[in-house]
Amino acid sequence: MSAARRKIVAGNWKMNLDRAKARDLTAAVAARAAEAGATELVLCPPAPYLDSVGATLAAAATAVALGGQNMLDKSSGAFTGEVAPPMLVDLGCRYVILGHSERRTLFGETDAMVNAKTKAALAAGLTPIVCVGETLEEREAGRTADVVTTQVRGSLAGLPATDVEQVVVAYEPVWAIGTGKVATPQQAQEVHALIRGLLAGLASPAVADKVRIQYGGSVKPDNAADLAAQPDIDGALVGGASLKADDFLGIAKAFG
Repeated sequence: MSAARRKIVAGNWKMNLDRAKARDLTAAVAARAAEAGATELVLCPPAPYLDSVGATLAAAATAVALGGQNMLDKSSGAFTGEVAPPMLVDLGCRYVILGHSERRTLFGETDAMVNAKTKAALAAGLTPIVCVGETLEEREAGRTADVVTTQVRGSLAGLPATDVEQVVVAYEPVWAIGTGKVATPQQAQEVHALIRGLLAGLASPAVADKVRIQYGGSVKPDNAADLAAQPDIDGALVGGASLKADDFLGIAKAFG
């Protein structure tokens, strides 16, 4: 891994917890953030709890960052139920997850939509965590490289090199999310290396060497170290294991 790439572990809480539990989990992570070493920590709670989680982080005077789970590519307007990039910024967010497989499969988000959101996030001063990954059917058909290539190119289309450099990419094989299955370190590394090569083509090898690429998909403390040992895996986007401070910090420590 390039010495310039700081590892990053982000917790995607999805649609879980209530406000009190969100505050408690945030306080626990903030109090023990030093266990992560140099690894950057990001918490991405459900939108209704962003304000409360942000306030808890601020009170703890911690470097743990706040992130949203999704947003629209519009700054304001008649878009009932949506969240605008400036709203996330106003709440203290520094990151936003975009193009998660659940958004793609359950809500029909396309690469073009993810691309528009990525540009809007960058314009608002947010760091997008852009998710890509294949389904089990696509992997078994030998289409992993084609699917990931299409998603990376489509989601980052038209970005100047200076913007590509700001993006975090998360490789999340759909078949490994919430299933208990996890790509082997070798399988994950192979796709991460592919993504870095794609980034070199979209921007430059120098830019690609700076972009952080996370792995996501049933990451746990007991498999994180093997993933962290791979040269192109710069962190993790953690789902279920991020709902427990011990598990989340255990993963972060493995990358630290």
